[in-house]
Amino acid sequence: MAITLQEINALRQKTQAGLMDCKKALTEANGDMEAAMEILRKKGQLVAAKRSDREASEGCVLAKVDGKFGAMIALKCETDFVAKNADFVALANKIIDAAIAARAKTLDEVKNLDIDGVPAAEAVVNRSGVTGEKMELDGYATVEGEKVVAYNHMSQSFLCTLVAFNKDTSDEVAKGVAMQAAAMAPLYLDEAGVTEETKAKELASIIDKTKEDEVKKAIEIALKKAGINPNLVDSEDHIASNTTKGYITAEEGEKAKEIIASAGEAARQNLNEKKIEMIAQGRLNKYFKEVCLLDQAYIDDNKISVADFLKKADKDLTVVDFKRYTLRAE
Repeated sequence: MAITLQEINALRQKTQAGLMDCKKALTEANGDMEAAMEILRKKGQLVAAKRSDREASEGCVLAKVDGKFGAMIALKCETDFVAKNADFVALANKIIDAAIAARAKTLDEVKNLDIDGVPAAEAVVNRSGVTGEKMELDGYATVEGEKVVAYNHMSQSFLCTLVAFNKDTSDEVAKGVAMQAAAMAPLYLDEAGVTEETKAKELASIIDKTKEDEVKKAIEIALKKAGINPNLVDSEDHIASNTTKGYITAEEGEKAKEIIASAGEAARQNLNEKKIEMIAQGRLNKYFKEVCLLDQAYIDDNKISVADFLKKADKDLTVVDFKRYTLRAE
């Protein structure tokens, strides 16, 4: 039977599929609109299944606030071309708006929200059928507080942050902290938010690194005393290549190997554990200042911490929660 342009447009309005896809679906369904919609849905599922092993590393990250509630989600796809498509972005906006309205707390809740008559997860699969790319909902997060702010870095929808405060504050102060979270990528709110297990693992790693640093210092001192430049003999490969190039003699190369082995062993046997512990604790404290939002140096005045910046605005003001999501590797 002949399919009219009016029927094709009607199906396109309901599914956002391409004109040719709509025409083919209606032709296959003999003009039955519901059957054609089902054909397009199955096509979307088929595309999703075929591309399930592909990486969806592009997409659209959105963060929005309604009163004291904020939510953020990433609708991911395979290419930047699709990520910037108006219909793709519109779908992401519909999903985040529905999530905000429902005060959804989990990604599973979001996937079941109604989007144009179908669950959000199905709407994403249907859109996958239109674009031919793998798509997935990912990274849903929420915050709640007396003041909540969302920040979309450079308005590019690839990096967003949400920050919740314990009391109301100016938009300028709130945005400053949201931009801080975007720029400095904190992992925790403060030291209290770091588990004891994580602290113990980090400290153990720092202690190991500190011990190796102390051994390396002892070796460098021994090499310099022997008249050998430590930078020329810092690995077996460098010793070989620098001997070939004539930067050191074969004898100096062999002597360096002996010094590295003997001085290194002596240093390991005589490590000052108390000194190591003090250095490691200092490095751990520095680590917290790098990864804890409230302890980080404030980006617009690195002489004060974020916590101090908030106290300047209001002595009782602080951050109670934050979320950050980016599509870019860091």
